[in-house]
Amino acid sequence: MTIPEKFRYIVVEGPIAVGKTSLARLLAQRINARLMLEDAQSNPFLERFYRQPERFAFATQMFFLFQRTLQASDVKQRDLFDGPTVSDFLLDKDVLFARMNLADDEFDLYHRMYQFLQPGTATPDLVIYLQASSDTLIDRVRRRGWNVERTISERYLQQVADTYAAYFHDYDASPLLIVNSEHLNFVDHPHDFDLLLERIGNMRSRREFFNRR
Repeated sequence: MTIPEKFRYIVVEGPIAVGKTSLARLLAQRINARLMLEDAQSNPFLERFYRQPERFAFATQMFFLFQRTLQASDVKQRDLFDGPTVSDFLLDKDVLFARMNLADDEFDLYHRMYQFLQPGTATPDLVIYLQASSDTLIDRVRRRGWNVERTISERYLQQVADTYAAYFHDYDASPLLIVNSEHLNFVDHPHDFDLLLERIGNMRSRREFFNRR
C-alpha cells in the first residue's frame, strides 16, 4: 500500500515520547520523502525549564517558536516537484505548550510573535496524531533516558497528554488520522506499519481513527 500523492506534507504529532520521530522516519523512508525533524535537544533552555519552569519557560518557548517557524517556512517555499515532506512536529503545537507554561503577559507577547510568523508557514496535507496513556508515556520517557528529560514530572506528562487530546478534539485545519498507539509498534513490527499505511490509503473523510486492540 502506498500513500496517496495528495498527501505531500505529512505531520506526525502527539505528546512527549509517543513515538512521533520513529514513525516519521519510517514514513519518510517508505515514500522517499524529505524528513524534517524538530531538534528539541538543541534548545539551550529546555533542561533548565524542566528544573525551573517559571524562570525558563519564556526563553524556551521563544527558541522553539523561531526554530520551528524557520523549518515550517522552508516547506512552504519548496517547489511541489521537490517531492513530499514528512515532519515530526506541527507548528500549532508550539502554542499549546506556550499556553501551558507561560504567564498571561508572557503568553500575550509570545502570541503576537506567533501571529506574525505563522502565515509564512505551510499547512499539512495530513496530520497523524498518535495517542498513548500517560503511564505509557512515562515508561517511554524513562526507558529512552535522554538527559534533558530526566527531571520531567509525571504530572507534567499527564498535562501534556490532556492538552493534546483537547486540542485535536476540535482540530480541522488538515485531514486528521487519530491513532491509538498503545498496541502498535511500528519500528519492531512491520505488519503494524503496513496496517497504518493501508489505513492512510483508505482515508475518505477529513477525520478518521485507527485503533488496533
